[in-house]
Amino acid sequence: MLKHLACIMDGNRRWAKKKGWLPWYGHKEGVEAAKRVIQFCINNNITYLSLYTFSIENFKRPVTEIKYLFNNIVSQAATIIQELQEKGVCARFIGDRLQFPESIRTTCDEIEQKTANGRVLQLNLLFCYGARQEIIAAVKKIIKEINQGKQTEQELTPDVFSSYLWTEAMPDPDLIIRTGGATRLSNFLLYQAAYSELYFLDCLWPDITENHLKKATLFFEQSKRNFGI
Repeated sequence: MLKHLACIMDGNRRWAKKKGWLPWYGHKEGVEAAKRVIQFCINNNITYLSLYTFSIENFKRPVTEIKYLFNNIVSQAATIIQELQEKGVCARFIGDRLQFPESIRTTCDEIEQKTANGRVLQLNLLFCYGARQEIIAAVKKIIKEINQGKQTEQELTPDVFSSYLWTEAMPDPDLIIRTGGATRLSNFLLYQAAYSELYFLDCLWPDITENHLKKATLFFEQSKRNFGI
């Protein structure tokens, strides 16, 4: 049964460029696409949804585009909170909190706090996120605790290691969908994706439809997942 869907939302800027529009129009439509996926998860009893919202590498993009993305979170916070509350969605930002721009840290905290009671769907927004950075941060924390005598090498198992990741207490993704035509993970949930089914779409993220999602879930249901047994 599909419990955790994860999406690499690729193609917003290309979608806008194809129409002769500025990049942020693509991001705006990308938000609408995300809303469709959220509703699909709710309708199909998928209890976890992880969206690759902003990677650490995205800081290399033009300053104007980054400012739009961050300002949009702040300006739309009240609407976002209301919509998530109405749907019973609990939102959680996952990433390097030290990288969160100071201008939106309070907003991210507010969204998390005001949607904390949502029980229908846990929405994980991977923000200022990079899987390699996540793994290195976990290793540093483990080394520190070993040196302090709080942890031992013998006690370190895959499950214990997972508890040091930013995604702690969250099940690994069952299915990862990537739009945009590329067939790679791009530093997304590398440790957690060990046994995930991967589904790649040529369509750009703003064009993703319920039909795409139905086909992806059918692909997952028909996949044989024996985890090496």
